[in-house]
Amino acid sequence: MPELSQRRRLLVLAICCLSLFVVSMDTTIVNLALPSIERDFSAGVSSLQWTIDAYTLVLASLLMLSGSTADRIGRRRTFQAGLVLFTLGSLLCSVAPNIGLLIAFRMVQAVGGSMLNPVAMSIITNTFTDARERARAIGIWGAVVGLSMALGPVVGGLLVDAVGWRSIFWINIPVGVAALVLTALFVPESKAPRARRLDPVGQLLVVVALASLTYGIIEAPHHGWLSGLTVACFVVAAAAAAGLVVYERRRAEPLLDPRFFASAPFSGATVIAVCGFAGLSGFLFLNALYLQSVRGFTPLHAGLLTLPSALAIFALAPLSGRLVAARGSRIPLVAGGLGLAVSGVLLTRLDAETGIGWLVAAYVVFGAGFGMLNPPITNTAVSGMPRAQAGVAAAVASTSRQVGASLGVAVLGAVVTTHITGGFTTGFPAASHIAWWIMAGCGVVVMALGVLTTSPWAMGTARRATVLFDEPAGART
Repeated sequence: MPELSQRRRLLVLAICCLSLFVVSMDTTIVNLALPSIERDFSAGVSSLQWTIDAYTLVLASLLMLSGSTADRIGRRRTFQAGLVLFTLGSLLCSVAPNIGLLIAFRMVQAVGGSMLNPVAMSIITNTFTDARERARAIGIWGAVVGLSMALGPVVGGLLVDAVGWRSIFWINIPVGVAALVLTALFVPESKAPRARRLDPVGQLLVVVALASLTYGIIEAPHHGWLSGLTVACFVVAAAAAAGLVVYERRRAEPLLDPRFFASAPFSGATVIAVCGFAGLSGFLFLNALYLQSVRGFTPLHAGLLTLPSALAIFALAPLSGRLVAARGSRIPLVAGGLGLAVSGVLLTRLDAETGIGWLVAAYVVFGAGFGMLNPPITNTAVSGMPRAQAGVAAAVASTSRQVGASLGVAVLGAVVTTHITGGFTTGFPAASHIAWWIMAGCGVVVMALGVLTTSPWAMGTARRATVLFDEPAGART
């Protein structure tokens, strides 16, 4: 790819950030719209869970496939295909006549979304060849996530209040079309010198494992946790996960290389990402229902109440990045886990009349914790890994984030649904307490792993894992 002028490079960065902005903001807005969707479609809690999880599950399943496809057929071409699908999915969501089709159209959105953010990161990496310029570009990329989360609640609240929930999907259409045109005009095409081979069997096993596990969790409150359907889902998920490990160990270019997990920092970062994003998605999902369905706040009022949390994420994420660069990942990880744990404990006091000051305090603590937590996840995942494997390790960390987001909505939503007694409005606050304790437990796990994964022992396992990648493939085919 020829060297681009600085102005052209910045334009490419802006186009990539535009895609990240609209995809990230879409998640926050959809959470705020859930009570309105519930009323319009007479949907139950499980249907609302699927409205979120159908998107995150497909995204988690396809992130690595989209990355390897972009390396093979071209990053700009894949990015453009993602924009078309995401925009088309948004249009279809805006006209969905029932909850079932809305969930299906969210999956179309997710297929497109899987081709946007990871591919855009590859485009940025290949556009900014200077290490310092690339670091600044990635820093801007990260700040856009915070900005989208800060604006999402307010924009979503305004739209749902003024126009209705369908309008939250309309705003994606002009942005998607503009990004598509700009990409065609200004983003150069690039491919990997040697693309990884596709792994359809591994991809299928990932989809089966994630989908069956999530389905079992979400539907368990209705069918029973020990019902034949629920147990069958969990058995299929376990069998698919075990089959994935066995199959991938035999491939020369696996979709998910089991050798990564010999590194304690990498394995720990995977669990940290799952716990952290489970906390985030559960927090957004449950608070959207609590603030509107229980407290009776308008979507705009609910968005303004959660705005301090988003602002805390926006403010603390850059500080976390600087701490990672100067002192390593331990301090941000421990601080992030502490924020999740403390906010979870504060929210266990929730009832139908909890004071606004208490709510805002819990939200700010959560935002500060998550703001500290997110930046060091990728750094921990790639710590000590061979440079040639850093991109794949980062992709697994991104996939783990989406898996966590799916499980957070599934698990915390299922726990609340199982424990509600009486009506939804009166029973929700007390039923949510165990969900908040689970979130606090996730914070404790993050703190413990933050210490463990940055220990000398963990660094030793990372060095030994590096040696594994220098060995010949042996029995792999």
